[in-house]
Parts: sequence; structure tokens; C-alpha cells
Amino acid sequence: MAEEPQAKEGEVAEAIESQTAKVPSDVFLWAAVGAMATAFTLQFIKQKHLSLFIGQWVAPFLLFGVYNKMVKQHGHDKMDNGKVDGTG
Repeated sequence: MAEEPQAKEGEVAEAIESQTAKVPSDVFLWAAVGAMATAFTLQFIKQKHLSLFIGQWVAPFLLFGVYNKMVKQHGHDKMDNGKVDGTG
């Protein structure tokens, strides 16, 4: 059975991946922890609405970290002149 051709990433996705791969994965983890600490502190000082707003940042920071890790491990498409993964 023939292998189906994979869709190539767009220029914007490649540019984002090349920039995000430069950021250490720890940055996203610490951003999430910082958002949790900030949200907790805001709850403690009775700033409930702001606390909930900041607390909602935790999940996106962690997702950005997962995306960052995937980009570092797999990179953007390995398509080169119609070849998948550099193999013929």
C-alpha cells in the first residue's frame, strides 16, 4: 500500500516553530506556576475576578510548553523536494 503524502506546513507555522524552539521549555512551566501563584495571591487579597482571569492562563502556558517540546523533538515537516523524512 502506498504511503499518503503529508501536508506541508505553511510559512507562518515554520516561522513560529523556529522561534519557539529557541525558548527553553522551563519558561512555560514557570509561567504556569507563576500564574497559579499570582491567582492564589489575588484570591487571598479578595480580587476574585482578576484571580480567575490570571488563573485561566495556566492551561495555555502548559499547552505552549507541550507544543514547544514537540517542535524541539520533531521540528517542522521533514519534506524536502517531495521526499518525506529525507528518505527516497
